[in-house]
Amino acid sequence: MEKTGFQRQLVGIVFGVGVAALLAFAGGAAHAQKVAPITIVINQSPWFGGFSKAVEAYERETANKVTLDVNPFAGSAEKQRNSVRSRQGQFDILVMNSTWLAEFYHGGFLTPLGDIDPSFKLDPQVLSYDDTAYWDAKTKSNNARTGSLYGVPLNGNIQLLFYRADLYQQAGLKVPETWDQLMANAQKLHNPPSIYGMVFRGARSASDISYDWMPYLHSHNGAIFKDEKAGDFTVTINSPEAKKALDTYVDLTRKVGPPNPGSYGQAQVIQALVTGKAAHGTPVIAAWSQMDDPSKSAVVGKINVAVLPRGPGGKPSPTLGHFIGAIPKNIPRDRQVAALAFLKWFQTVQAQQIVANAGAPPIRKDVLESELSNKPENRWMKAMVDSAPYPRSMYTVPEGPQIVSVLELRLNQAVIGEKNTAEALNTIATEIQEIMRKGGYKTGKLPDLK
Repeated sequence: MEKTGFQRQLVGIVFGVGVAALLAFAGGAAHAQKVAPITIVINQSPWFGGFSKAVEAYERETANKVTLDVNPFAGSAEKQRNSVRSRQGQFDILVMNSTWLAEFYHGGFLTPLGDIDPSFKLDPQVLSYDDTAYWDAKTKSNNARTGSLYGVPLNGNIQLLFYRADLYQQAGLKVPETWDQLMANAQKLHNPPSIYGMVFRGARSASDISYDWMPYLHSHNGAIFKDEKAGDFTVTINSPEAKKALDTYVDLTRKVGPPNPGSYGQAQVIQALVTGKAAHGTPVIAAWSQMDDPSKSAVVGKINVAVLPRGPGGKPSPTLGHFIGAIPKNIPRDRQVAALAFLKWFQTVQAQQIVANAGAPPIRKDVLESELSNKPENRWMKAMVDSAPYPRSMYTVPEGPQIVSVLELRLNQAVIGEKNTAEALNTIATEIQEIMRKGGYKTGKLPDLK
């Protein structure tokens, strides 16, 4: 596997893989389909080690060549945007984050996998991730029933509730199922400045507080739009349900959070957890590798994870932060065939066992439920399986980054006290409606909250 860009700097983070997992592929190269070399553009991330090990195994098994072009998160997105708009694309597999998907689907830049191989389907054990590997161009929605398959999930990044299991045991606490129960537990463990009951991604950035708050909104049966999948973009984010969700979030930040919750981003949340300064947090599962790393963590073996809490009458609703591997239209046919050969292989049990053994989240339910889940270091796997029916996308429209920019500013203002929750949500609704009106969507909004 040729290494380009940042990958030369990342070799040290790649985890070891058991010999048994690699031996499962012994002898496979003699029967593998020989295809053209491919280049995969991917972002630098905590799960890169698992993906890299899988690529190495693929090359060993098939003797096919894969080059990884590794970049910072924003740099990877920019390279992908430039490549799909060129006469001929540079990259054969795009590793697209959930926040980029709408741009590529709406732009028509991707090839339906059935156009390359009509017999190809996702394995039934691959988790659905809110149907985001499928796209229905007529309804402009992610729909496995009516849409075409455009990609294969490469990473199942979702939020989970990280909590201090040792403190729970000492205090006789039960894992919360609702946000109110989480508040009660966090209040019992809140002992500032030694430890905060909970830490939050309350900062304004490209996507911190908006991503952090989405599970509250959706689990209170609120939504940004009335029926996004049906094409009804009436703005409903200033509903009573949404206000309850924001009231709950702001209340938690003020009662059990650090003194400056509006300045905490993802890095600060993870740092507070690994240094023992936080009893709870809701980062993505990709952060798990740091929790038991003795070189980074002061709480090795003390943190556990659970399904996110829910609002009254709602369901847990982790926000998708996952990645889909897709094939662009503007590359030659032989490279498309080669790219699909890798994606076919990547969804197999053997490939996903390698991913899991390297410390990254696998995409298959059966691997998450396998004997691997019995290992103490993999105690997060059960929560991933239990969360599998519930993940939600933040948005499915290309105007998503504009919407997130509005959310980041106004939600942060609510957390730091510049606006009350009703004012923040009314302002968000007005500004999002204008974005959608300019985009030519069927839209409107609810009356202002009082």
